[in-house]
Amino acid sequence: MIYLDSSATNPVDPRVKESMWPFLEEEFGNPSSKYYTLAENAKNAVQNAREQVALLLNCLADELIFTSCATESNNFVLKGIAHYYRDRGKHIITTKVEHKSVLETCEFLEGEGYEVTYLNVNEYGRVEESELLNALRQDTILVSIIWGNNEIGTINHIEELAKSVKGKNKDIFFHSDATQVIGKVKVDLNSVPIDFLSLSGHKMYGPKGIGACFIRKRELGLRTRITPLLHGGSQEDGYRSGTLSVHNIVGLGKAAEIAREEFDSHVHHLKELEKIFLDELEKSIPSAIINGDMKKKIPGIINITIPGVNNELIIRSLKDKFAISTGSACSINEPSYVLSAIGLNSFMIRNSFRISLNKFIDKNDVKEFIKNLNISVRAYSI
Repeated sequence: MIYLDSSATNPVDPRVKESMWPFLEEEFGNPSSKYYTLAENAKNAVQNAREQVALLLNCLADELIFTSCATESNNFVLKGIAHYYRDRGKHIITTKVEHKSVLETCEFLEGEGYEVTYLNVNEYGRVEESELLNALRQDTILVSIIWGNNEIGTINHIEELAKSVKGKNKDIFFHSDATQVIGKVKVDLNSVPIDFLSLSGHKMYGPKGIGACFIRKRELGLRTRITPLLHGGSQEDGYRSGTLSVHNIVGLGKAAEIAREEFDSHVHHLKELEKIFLDELEKSIPSAIINGDMKKKIPGIINITIPGVNNELIIRSLKDKFAISTGSACSINEPSYVLSAIGLNSFMIRNSFRISLNKFIDKNDVKEFIKNLNISVRAYSI
């Protein structure tokens, strides 16, 4: 099968698998245990992975905690800030095109008496700075804006947005779900003044079941306090209780190391495949419309509308040879709210597809897909 649904998940890099295996076999120690070799080896492996992720993000290693995924990180930040700082204010700002783990967490918090402003986006799916600033209030405690959209690939100007918010009120926390951009877009947390960031291992050729949350240190090197999502032990400095999944953490660290070392070649490969895809698409299906911003975007994510073609029928016709999707894997059987937010009507949404490329496919795979897509479009056009 030619896999073209990398926004949903990615295959695990073989080097990541290799790095994980010893910690599933002989190095099975609990890093929270003390003194004996198995425990110390596990503890050192966790610290090494933390440093590898920190190097990728250009932050301090002790500004990172490990979670199970970006969904957990998003829940942790939104609920944790809302609860810990409820006396400061109960207003949260986010956007209409966030991942479900942000939108549904905000809906949950609304049920607890918090007020949430959901920002509109422009035709490309990007937040306008003026709209964000106009939404700020005295009781605003948190802004959460996705770095790069998982359906259309549009990148928000996170650095500029965060600087603008901090310029208005430095006490407002700023969070970004960066799940889709890590390893494809440069993220430098030394220059971007956000307080929290979420990521997942499996979107960067690492294992499923592991993620991380960046929590910026404050003045005097103190970590930002936040109510934990999970209570129990003192793991992760008390932010996230539970026995650490050492093999997955090691895998995330290795994936981060590879992403940093091979960033330029990876991005070049994705952009090259993307150009071939668009050239072949224009030749074969000239009626196709590209959704989102094709200039400032995540390399490899392409969202297209083919008028008069039902996306479900096409995907089913191709399912034995190609993996593509209609949108987010977290919005099963629902029309895309992201495409709706950028102005597509219900008919166009049903005619839309998301194709997301990865480093394990080549130009022949792309050409083979376009050829088969064209055949299916001709067969199923209304």
